[in-house]
Amino acid sequence: QVQLVESGGGLVQAGGSLRLSCAASGRTLSSYWMGWFRQAAGKERKFVAAIRWSSTYYADSVKGRFTISRDNSKNTVYLEMNSLKPEDTAVYYCATYPPNSAFTANYRRPQIWDYWGQGTQVTVSS
Repeated sequence: QVQLVESGGGLVQAGGSLRLSCAASGRTLSSYWMGWFRQAAGKERKFVAAIRWSSTYYADSVKGRFTISRDNSKNTVYLEMNSLKPEDTAVYYCATYPPNSAFTANYRRPQIWDYWGQGTQVTVSS
């Protein structure tokens, strides 16, 4: 059983920074794709970033502002968020990609990812 626990969310002013953490248990993250998604109130859950080894993907809306990274010794994935905007306000979730599934062009679809954390709220005030 995989468990993911996000932390690091909060309230920040526009232009500020936050670092989210996702600690995993039940699966060693180093060999698997890990991702961050976000869901604003009343909207669909959307892809933010993904990482495996040194390969990373980002949504266009966060490129150049957000950085995904991992610490395999801590089995933790991070999302460093800089130059935050009010439109970044959402609940942020980390997720794992099914280990036996090919990482295809559909990776942005949340339905494909298998385990999810409970989410952490990020609120950016203008």
